[in-house]
Amino acid sequence: MDIIIKDLKKTFGEKVAVDIPELTIHSGELLGLVGNNGAGKSTLFRLILDLIKADTGTVHMKGTDVEINVAETEVWKDWTGAFVDESFLIDYLTPDEYFQFIARLTDTTDEQLQEFLAQYQHFMADELAGQKKLIRTLSAGNKQKVGIMAAMLLRPKVLILDEPLNFLDPSSQNAIKHLLKKYNEETGATILVSSHNLQHTVDISERIVLLEHGKVIHDIDNKEKQAQDILENYFEIND
Repeated sequence: MDIIIKDLKKTFGEKVAVDIPELTIHSGELLGLVGNNGAGKSTLFRLILDLIKADTGTVHMKGTDVEINVAETEVWKDWTGAFVDESFLIDYLTPDEYFQFIARLTDTTDEQLQEFLAQYQHFMADELAGQKKLIRTLSAGNKQKVGIMAAMLLRPKVLILDEPLNFLDPSSQNAIKHLLKKYNEETGATILVSSHNLQHTVDISERIVLLEHGKVIHDIDNKEKQAQDILENYFEIND
């Protein structure tokens, strides 16, 4: 599923949060979005997900048999999974209850849900499934895990994760990197991941877009992991 951005602009007062004349994320790409705080990463994701309205411009999703403007229809929600922040969670539920809720919304059977959870047993590390803790009492890292898994439960064609490696310990970071690469390879899903961590982004992304002040500064082919030097040089010069 392609994501096609044209003349997209969003301002908050006098601050330009996103200003992208043209950007296409191609079907099946695992794209890393990097930039300093305030670069516009989260705002761009919220615009793609129609959580906020653009001042100008459009976001289209295009497959082999469909092309839609996300601001004009909701059909894209059937094939899109996302976790942007804790507001996506229902914190008075336990993780099991939340997964069951998402399963019902997506017409996932109990058997399919259990098969899904079994695949990610190692990632949950016996801290989520079968526990009676409410989501609001979980650590930030475990909340992150719940959100990521819920986003993947639909087996989406488009997966958008904002800072998914935040709050996770090194073992969990490595696990989610492996899961995302494997999911991308097995399903051909288009995956967008933002991160402050350059090494993690380079490790998993075949293409990296660098944002600053809402603008695309670099669009880097990273299939051979050549983005590391470009990014390090940029941030060193602009530190």
